Parts: sequence; structure tokens; C-alpha cells
Amino acid sequence: MKKPELLAPAGDLEKLKIALMYGADAVFIGGKEFSLRARASNFDIETIEEATRFAHALNKKVYVTTNIIPHEEDLVDLVPYLKALENANVDAIICASPSIIAAAKKHTKLAIHVSTQQSITNAEAVNFWHQRGIERVVLARELNLTELRTLKSHTEAELEVFIHGGMCVSYSGKCTLSNTMTDRDANRGGCAHSCRWNYELFEDETPIVTSIPFSMSSKDLQTVKYISQLIDMGIDSLKIEGRMKSVHYIATVVQTYRRLIDDICDDLDVDLPQYILEIRKAENRLTSHGFMAGMTTTDEQLYNLRSEQPTQSFIGLVLDYNETTQKALIEQRNYFETGDLVEIFSPRFTPVSFRVANITDCDHQEITVARHPKQQLWIPLPFPVKPYDMLRKAQPK
Repeated sequence: MKKPELLAPAGDLEKLKIALMYGADAVFIGGKEFSLRARASNFDIETIEEATRFAHALNKKVYVTTNIIPHEEDLVDLVPYLKALENANVDAIICASPSIIAAAKKHTKLAIHVSTQQSITNAEAVNFWHQRGIERVVLARELNLTELRTLKSHTEAELEVFIHGGMCVSYSGKCTLSNTMTDRDANRGGCAHSCRWNYELFEDETPIVTSIPFSMSSKDLQTVKYISQLIDMGIDSLKIEGRMKSVHYIATVVQTYRRLIDDICDDLDVDLPQYILEIRKAENRLTSHGFMAGMTTTDEQLYNLRSEQPTQSFIGLVLDYNETTQKALIEQRNYFETGDLVEIFSPRFTPVSFRVANITDCDHQEITVARHPKQQLWIPLPFPVKPYDMLRKAQPK
């Protein structure tokens, strides 16, 4: 059974390292220009070079998004930027506009992936791009399993499919709502997520009175139960969305899908509820299967409902470990205190639980409560850990 690539998002260099260390085969990142996540930290050329060196040392890949729908003024300095990406040894660029694709083919030898912004939903469109030298097509999110299987059997290009993350109420992200209401063009990197706002509804000039304000966003995508079928049909790359997400989110989601993919490909028993439970430790929005099972219903939407419930279970990132004292230096991220039941999760082992016996700050003062984000603290651990392992609050069994 061919094992698909697991592709993860990275909004900055720390998140890139986390994604790769926790099991991604490749990451997609945005540069300072031509990217659809203008509010992400994003990468300048020097940081992209550092990212590719880090990834390639692990035999992993870096793809750079150049996927805006450009206006004429957006194309200024495009060619020098593409050449800089080529010199940075990125493994591919992700493009939505034929103008950017044409420039990349004319002036560089960059591998090109066609973005989901092209809304590709049929084999003819895939083959059109493949015949023009395109390596991979990122399919529209609006395809079900039957359509994906048919596409795969009638195409030769690599196919990339979204398996997790945010969905859009507009077709493959082609939204003008943000632009109309806020002058922030979603297709040029400025989405204001207007679909998630609360609205008052009117019929003519008469308000429609409801107890809950109207909203119209989609639930986030979560496809744990469909991964086996995507692997069986030979999808080449399984993509997680979320360049704006936290390191905790990226580590948890990437690691869960990594283990799921490996267990399926190794023909091991798969306990799907356990994978779903693990992902929920990082989720802060309701999820659904998207279009995987067919046309969506109201069950896949968030009409009249905002579901964001920020989790505060992520309490610390390991910076160092002293084997002599058996204490870990952590960077605190959320409130915790002595006596809390905590679990360590890591790319190297399954989560292990323990209780916080004591906490010491860097001035060697013992404290009982950790309440200052980014504060560095020492806590005793009954087993060794490494940098980038994480701590989160655990639920008693």
C-alpha cells in the first residue's frame, strides 16, 4: 500500500519545525508576497532558506504558496521573487493564477502545484494542467469520495486533498464577502472571515427577531474516518489547513494523522474514536466531514452559532531537560498549578501522564501557580524529555 504524503501548514519557522518533528512529510508556507494569508507571520527569503535547510536535513519538503489572484500591480517584482524561491531550493510553489504559473515556467525550473483556488473538480481540468507540465493539482474541497476515486483513475498528475482544517462558505475560497464589507480581498490575502460574524436579519425593513444572531460559516473539516479510503484510492498528498493555528494545534493534529496513516499502511488495528479524541484536545471549533460523504447539509454548517471555544489545555513547551536533577525547563503557555494532572506528548512516544509536584522559576523561587505566559519554569519529570515536547492538562481516567 502506497503511503501518502502528510502535508502540514506552517505560519512561521517555529511552527514549521514543530510540524516536521511531529510527523509531517512536507510543509506549506507563505512568503511575504503573493500569499493568501497576509496576517500570518510568513517568511522572508532568508527564513525560507533556513526552512528548506531544516526540512531537507530531515529528507522532507517545503512548498511555498504564491496563490493570490493577482491584479496588475500585484505582479510587480514577481519574477525576482520566483527566482529567489528557486535559489532557496524550495521543493515547489503553489499557484492559482496562470500568470504566475507562466512566469515560473518561463523564468525558473520550479516545480508547480496548482492551488485549490482553481476549483478543480474534474479529470479534464487536472489533465489540462498536467499536459502543461504541472506536477500536482490541489483539488477543490467540494468533492466527495466517489468523485475523488473517479478523478484518480482518469488522471496521471499527483492529487492533493484537504483532510483537516477550516472550510469556506464560498466555492474553494473564492469569496468576495470580505472585500465587499471590509475592503480586505480574500483572494489577495486579506480575508476578514466575514461569514463568521453575527448578523441581524431583515425582511424588507422589518427585523426578523431571533434569540441568536445569524451567522453562516462552515464547520471545520475532520476526516479521520475517511483516511483509509483516501489511502486505498491512491491520493498522493493529504493536506492539513491552518497556517494561523498554534504550535499545540499543529503538533496534535499532525501527530494524530501521522499515527493514523502509519497504522493503516502497516495494517494495524485502528481505534478511530481514540484518534478523534486526540484531535479534539486541540480543536476549538465544531467539525464535520465536509463534502466527503456527499453534499453538505445544515449539520455541516454553523448557522446561528459561533462554536469557537479556545482550549487552554496546552500549558507548556519543553525547552531543555536536566538529567541530573530530572527537571524540565518549560516555557509556560497557559495557567497551571502544583497538583495538576498533566500529560507530556511528543513525536517520540504516546502521551504519558503525571502530577506536577512542584514549580520553580528561573530565580530558584518555588511557586505554586504558573500564571504568566512565556515565563520559563522548572518542573520535575519522572522521565526524560527533549526540546519541543509539550505539556497539556490531562483528564483523569
